[in-house]
Amino acid sequence: MRLVIAGALVLFSMALLGGCSGDAELPYEERPVEQIYNKAMDYMADEDYAKAANEFEEVERQHPYSTWARRATLMAAYADYKYNNYDASILTAQRYISLHPGSKDVAYAYYLIALCYYEQISDVGRDQQMTQNALTALTVLVVRFPQSEYARDARLKLDLTRDHLAGKEMEIGRYYLKRHEYIAAINRFRVVVEKYQTTSHVPEALHRLVEAYLSLGIKTEAQTAAAILGYNYPGSDWYQDSYALLAGQGLKPEEDKGSWISKAWHTVF
Repeated sequence: MRLVIAGALVLFSMALLGGCSGDAELPYEERPVEQIYNKAMDYMADEDYAKAANEFEEVERQHPYSTWARRATLMAAYADYKYNNYDASILTAQRYISLHPGSKDVAYAYYLIALCYYEQISDVGRDQQMTQNALTALTVLVVRFPQSEYARDARLKLDLTRDHLAGKEMEIGRYYLKRHEYIAAINRFRVVVEKYQTTSHVPEALHRLVEAYLSLGIKTEAQTAAAILGYNYPGSDWYQDSYALLAGQGLKPEEDKGSWISKAWHTVF
């Protein structure tokens, strides 16, 4: 009896495996390239982006040397992007760039890559690798295709991306400042002043430098930070706070031309 049951279980398992295998390996159906491409476009119109991406990839698989294949590759990248399948979109766009570097649409492939990274940017409390990737991709697009229709949007996103990265440096810097780890805090605020001078975080970064340097007793650097802050953001609350800190120690804002703060600021401006 046990042998009969065991045999039945084996046959049942084999039947299941056979069924799974049949489902996984769909029969190859050769179709005209126009038919496949139009089917993919129908899926796009229905916002069924996953199926659209598969159909566009099928164009490339069945008709790799057709004129439709190049267009389908880029459309597959776009469909994956719309489906939030960012990794697949990036890989497909990169393949398009590799295969068709001279295409008139190659700028859009770079733009798609940048968008995929940009839309994965997380809040400043988390790892910012995606933000760095977005910064790199957006920079490449602007440098290589400055006159393209995508460059203007890329520049706007670059400003937001830099602001985000500066915000991350500020968060870490404030953390160190609260723990009285002043050198570590200064290093973070320095990054903001040197690398992200066009962002909204610079006034606070300069004020935090005043705080940190005064805490260390390095008065000339504190005075320089306040002087730069007062010259560029005279009406800001951060300058008022910095001025009050200095005045509390009988000091006033005064720029030391030999300070790294002064050199960094005048190098950019």
